[in-house]
Amino acid sequence: MRAALFALSAGLGLLPLASGAAQAVDITGAGSTFAAPIYGAWSAAARDTLGISLNYQALGSGAGQNQVMARTVDFGASDAPVAAAKLASNKLLQFPTVIGGVVPIVNLPGIAPNQLHLTGEVLAGLFNGDITTWNDRQIAALNPGVALPDIAVAPVHRADGSGTTFVFTSYLSKASANWKSNVGAASSISWPSGAGARGNDGVAAVVRNTRGGLGYVEYAFADKNHLTTVELKDAAGAYVAPNLDSFSKAAAAADWGSAKNFAVDMLNTPGEGAWPIVSATFVLLPTDPKDTTRSGAVIKFFDWAFTHGGPTATSLQYVTLPASVQANVRRAWSQVPGAPAAGR
Repeated sequence: MRAALFALSAGLGLLPLASGAAQAVDITGAGSTFAAPIYGAWSAAARDTLGISLNYQALGSGAGQNQVMARTVDFGASDAPVAAAKLASNKLLQFPTVIGGVVPIVNLPGIAPNQLHLTGEVLAGLFNGDITTWNDRQIAALNPGVALPDIAVAPVHRADGSGTTFVFTSYLSKASANWKSNVGAASSISWPSGAGARGNDGVAAVVRNTRGGLGYVEYAFADKNHLTTVELKDAAGAYVAPNLDSFSKAAAAADWGSAKNFAVDMLNTPGEGAWPIVSATFVLLPTDPKDTTRSGAVIKFFDWAFTHGGPTATSLQYVTLPASVQANVRRAWSQVPGAPAAGR
């Protein structure tokens, strides 16, 4: 995605000083393009109650991790969870904010949204170059009665370091032993085929302009831009459409209790009706902040969002965190110097 800059000002309300006057606090964040719409909306919605001005740069998850490790922003944002050792060595607290889905998108003449059925293994074959035409027998077997066009498959992937890519390739690694052994999962990989484009908008633009195009984007972006998505087979063997209900079922089936640093696995969770490519997006907050006032303001912002921002998240096609997870996140904030009491 373009380095979209969100000057997110939320007019602040009343952070009391000893004198009783109000004081505004500026905070900065960078990273996840997936999280940018909800962070922008939360900031605007909080304008009447928080005195916090958020400047957020949607540069991608890799850049978000790098910037917070360099302490050039108050918090980083990443769709790819950071390993425990890396969090410890960089003195970072990781916590989730919302949940969403990653979806394949296609440009196939005569194919309606969610008409095409795919499995994870076939999807891996499309991206690694093993399946080269859309009327291939493997796709036809999953779509009886569907008139598949005899055109070449044109895969498109993210060219920038992306948490979306990490989530998508992690799913492909789960679904296909061949993909796992020969390609693997990471925020940036050596793609075996296809063209690269930067950000969700870049991938979407190339797919829209290419007959036979195939890409992957966050669902909120696909929904907003009316992109043609597909149905995927879930762990129970049923074909599932991407939507808030199927994302919520994946989140509900996840093992949050065993997840270290909140890095829960929501890929191909069991149970019928769960979309197989679901992930949380994370905030990375220093536990040795350069400025405890700004660090405390980051916590205050997300505490407000957990309490009041659910309807806004839902309207933007995000799933809110389970209440128990929000409670555990609030407890984790106490390890950050200057953290305010939750709910204040």
